[in-house]
Amino acid sequence: MNRTQTRTKWLAGIALVGASALVITGCSTPAPEATEDTGGGDRPAEVDLTLQLGSLLPSTGSLSFLGAPMEAGVQLAVSEINEAAAGITVELTSEDEGDLDNKAYETSITNLQSAGVTAMVGAASSSVTKLILDGNAGSGIFTVSPSNTSADFTGINPLYFRTAPSDNLQGEVLGNQIAEDGHKTLGIIYQNDPYGTGLFEAIKSTFEGTGGEVVAEASYNQGDGQFNAQVQTIAAANPDAVAIVSYDQFATIAPLLGNAGVDTGALYLVDGNLKDWPDLGVSLEGSKGTRAGAELPDDFIDQLNEVWTAEGNEPIDALTYSAEAYDATILIALAALQAVSVEGEDIAGAMQEVSGGSGEGEKCTSFADCAEIINGGGTADYDGYSGEVTFNDDNDPAGAAIGVYEFDADNVQTRIK
Repeated sequence: MNRTQTRTKWLAGIALVGASALVITGCSTPAPEATEDTGGGDRPAEVDLTLQLGSLLPSTGSLSFLGAPMEAGVQLAVSEINEAAAGITVELTSEDEGDLDNKAYETSITNLQSAGVTAMVGAASSSVTKLILDGNAGSGIFTVSPSNTSADFTGINPLYFRTAPSDNLQGEVLGNQIAEDGHKTLGIIYQNDPYGTGLFEAIKSTFEGTGGEVVAEASYNQGDGQFNAQVQTIAAANPDAVAIVSYDQFATIAPLLGNAGVDTGALYLVDGNLKDWPDLGVSLEGSKGTRAGAELPDDFIDQLNEVWTAEGNEPIDALTYSAEAYDATILIALAALQAVSVEGEDIAGAMQEVSGGSGEGEKCTSFADCAEIINGGGTADYDGYSGEVTFNDDNDPAGAAIGVYEFDADNVQTRIK
């Protein structure tokens, strides 16, 4: 069974759900004068585009554990696009996003703009994207994030799309899961930024909508290193469970909760901190967490590690948003091919169409197959590893799969639904 067949079979098992259920200088190569009538309108007989693509993903900072899988996803997609020789070549420039503390993104954005990128995958952090998006748009750079989940980004800019769902969906799934597990009272610790407050509000609203009560809530700012006050606030309310909306601050917060008498087997994590925690110092057995994305097939994971370790990197042990980064890259290239342009505005204008958002198109599950449809004058409807990725009028995916994970005695997470 070849790769496309394997992937088609895998995709058939994915249930895509809505918000109420679980679930590179860009130079536009002039088009040749000769055209052919393909039945879908005039299109150049030959297309030869070079896309200068940038990636802005974290190799340092509080989200660095997410950087490797996302960058690997981008690199795998670029290799497949270039191997297809379908009329578009991608030249990738990768830069470190860092975080709000080290501010690596400030130098990185300047480097990407100097490289002449017209499209970019990133940033990972909603807070960083908030800081760079206007500058990108003003420079004509089309931005697609694989992991921005803040509800604030819905319809925020015509030159912005994302392949990750809004926090409204993840918060709803997690809030319902906490209730389904029989908890009646909940404490929530969250970071005070667009990501943290959005998830906090969604979790609280959903949980209280089930009849539960949020008995304590405490926020902190990115860059904080002390969380004793927040932990004391939660512990004093003696909740049945505690949800923690954080990045790697979880490594400090969880042991403090344990020392304060909170049951660390009743913690609920989110995509920003959901990973294996073997050296945490306290047991998470029974704790759960959520993150967006369908369950990934072994062949995709193997290909990610092949492209990543070929550059001397260690194998990837976390896969969060790898599929979303891969799909973002594929969709950018397909949109450029559809538009016969590598200008940011033109690419953005074709994104909904190549994702199936127009309600028309022929289903395809690889860049090569979708490119063949487009070059033949048809309309491609790409379905990816992260799901169907059908963009709505707000440039958000119309639905998404949200996985629920549970920790075992070794603090290793396993997907349970």
